[in-house]
Amino acid sequence: MKAIVWTGSLEVRDDVEVRDLRPNEVRVRVHATGLCHSDVSVVNGTIPFPTPAVLGHEGAGVVEEVGGAVRKVKVGDHVVLTTLGNCGQCDACDRGQPTHCRDTAGRLSAPFTVAGEKAFQFANAGVFAETTVVKETQAVVIDPEVPLASASLIGCAVLTGTGAVLNRARPRPGQSALVIGIGGIGLNVLQGLAIANCGPIIAVDANPAKEAAARQFGATHFIAAGPDVDTAAAVKEICPQGVDFAFECVGHPALIRQSIDLLDWGGSCVLLGVPKLGSEASFVVNSLYNDKSILGCRYGAARPHHDIPLFIDLYKSGRLKLDELVSATYQPEQVQEALDAMHGGALNRAVLTWA
Repeated sequence: MKAIVWTGSLEVRDDVEVRDLRPNEVRVRVHATGLCHSDVSVVNGTIPFPTPAVLGHEGAGVVEEVGGAVRKVKVGDHVVLTTLGNCGQCDACDRGQPTHCRDTAGRLSAPFTVAGEKAFQFANAGVFAETTVVKETQAVVIDPEVPLASASLIGCAVLTGTGAVLNRARPRPGQSALVIGIGGIGLNVLQGLAIANCGPIIAVDANPAKEAAARQFGATHFIAAGPDVDTAAAVKEICPQGVDFAFECVGHPALIRQSIDLLDWGGSCVLLGVPKLGSEASFVVNSLYNDKSILGCRYGAARPHHDIPLFIDLYKSGRLKLDELVSATYQPEQVQEALDAMHGGALNRAVLTWA
């Protein structure tokens, strides 16, 4: 079958196979996959990952086969795939915190072969392939009327961004927010804040062309950052005492520091951007005694089997934008063209179509 494989270079291969199912697994025919910066981070070395590996972790498709122990998913179901691969049985899973399940981190699955050589599955998903195998817990059934290209983006961008607002920050209506970095994650933070009735909602990005999308997804103000712009002063013109929440979606230590500095008393900074492994950020310790908080957030503190149906309902009621996230669709062979468009800042999200 066809797949996009990282071997030290990015290759579209047709000599990829996936192994037979284990009892708690499902085989999914992938229809659509989002192109995310986390995949790019493997290519540029920000996320170290062994090779060869089938990339892709944001996808949706149709179930082709289920293992003997699978009970909640059946052949023909339309599903959104998640990266967690949580066990469903430990204390963390039992208390509704699957992102804390130890089975979701540090265990490298390798269900693929490339030219007969064992190949890894990026982020427990490996959805840059015509077919993938995942745990039953990773396949969340959705309404088949939802377009799979739109649904595919729920599995990372929406869960991470909107989930960070609703699950981790949990703002009250009317609280102010700053979002730094208006890529796929930042756009979903914005719409999460809009759903939570926050305001003002300030978007910051170095690309002024991001303003239209930022406002479409919920920003009330937009600041085009740059060497001639005092971003902190511009934020203080809108919120003189600082903001209640700051979401850093870039992963740059200087922007993390700026996010913390721009908090009002009692404010919280939520870290969503992924810096290079081992990066450190600094802050003035005394400022935190004004009840400020720094919140790490993994995968939007998501509960996929609760959150994904909720997001589908919000989409169907017109409150959550999914179709608008899809700026362009590409064939797998056009992945470099999609990457170039992403780096150029022209896209909300690129989607690769496989069926």
